[in-house]
Amino acid sequence: MVSRRLPELLLPGIAAFLLSIVAHAGMAATGWPESSPAVEGIDTDALASLDAELAGGKHGNVDGLLIIRHGNVVFDKRYAHDYVAQNPAPDKPPHPYNYYDSTWYTWYPWYHGNRDLHTMQSVTKSVLAVLYGVAQQQGLLPPVDTPALALMKNRRFADPHRHKAEITLADLLTMRSGLAWDEDSFAYTDPRNDCATMEASSDWVQFVLDKPMAAKPGSTWVYSSGTTMVLAEILEQLTGRKLAEYAEAELFKPLGITAHYWKLTPTGLPDAEGGLYLAPGDLAKIMKLYQYGGRWNARQIVPEAWVRDSLVAATPSTNPGQEVYGQTGYGYQWWVYSDYLGQTAWGGSGYGGQYPVVIPGLDLIVVITSWNIYGPATDPLTLIRERILPAVH
Repeated sequence: MVSRRLPELLLPGIAAFLLSIVAHAGMAATGWPESSPAVEGIDTDALASLDAELAGGKHGNVDGLLIIRHGNVVFDKRYAHDYVAQNPAPDKPPHPYNYYDSTWYTWYPWYHGNRDLHTMQSVTKSVLAVLYGVAQQQGLLPPVDTPALALMKNRRFADPHRHKAEITLADLLTMRSGLAWDEDSFAYTDPRNDCATMEASSDWVQFVLDKPMAAKPGSTWVYSSGTTMVLAEILEQLTGRKLAEYAEAELFKPLGITAHYWKLTPTGLPDAEGGLYLAPGDLAKIMKLYQYGGRWNARQIVPEAWVRDSLVAATPSTNPGQEVYGQTGYGYQWWVYSDYLGQTAWGGSGYGGQYPVVIPGLDLIVVITSWNIYGPATDPLTLIRERILPAVH
């Protein structure tokens, strides 16, 4: 649903009434009960003000905002932006990994008839961590201190210093593998970015395994999409099933997620570092699963202990040289936002502004989807901290 700016001079009572109507028309959050902001203790006028700003583009290319409180959808809007007109690189060929290709970003796939699926980007990493928890629940996952690369039976790689053999599953999950990697110094569209180079290679996992060691495993945190791809292949080895099929049967189906899409790498392995597309309401189901300790209705899908361990920051709140990540910590492919938001909070973070965040103390789930790669924009966490949290009673 495309939002329309509310008249600035509407009386507060009329604004609240209209917001209650438009926020619930054409709901995309399939499977969620609906309520109103006022009933669930959220300031309706504050949401109306934020809605008008998002519709007017004040905060950049935010194209979706979903708010769920006490298990009820209280706000669900879409905001249209002309990504084709904004594209500064029309000369690049259409391709799933050309980030300026408007065919693929952000609401995909228009030509397949489903306009609710949005790129998750690196929130895909968090979903992979959930699948690791599913595997643990099924008794398929060895202890996380198991040497990880020994599980890759069909891979060969150089290890001159013999440190790669020491990398554990926990090191990969927390991005402390010690493998040389630079995903921060250059834009994702720059070939000097290791992630961009990996995505241009014919075998993503081999590209990562061939990287030299830069530090002792477990000693240094470096954000690495490459280690997530290694985790993806290991999970296929552990389960004996294709990753996409495993996700479909063991996670998506139990949660009632029927519409999804996963981009594939050249070897056929799903892009687990950033290639998943979900509807925001379905992404919120995964957040709810973790909010309630891995339990969905009467079924324990992920062990409660796995959820707890996943959300413990294995890195300090601030990392020297990693100022871009602000006051956050990192667990098993999940971000811990407690310091920045001032209370227990955690969620995912994806390129362009994909932010599913849970604040359990307020029984609140916020899902923000964006495609802010073209210019200045308000950080989604800032919107949550300064505009949404103050509106919650």
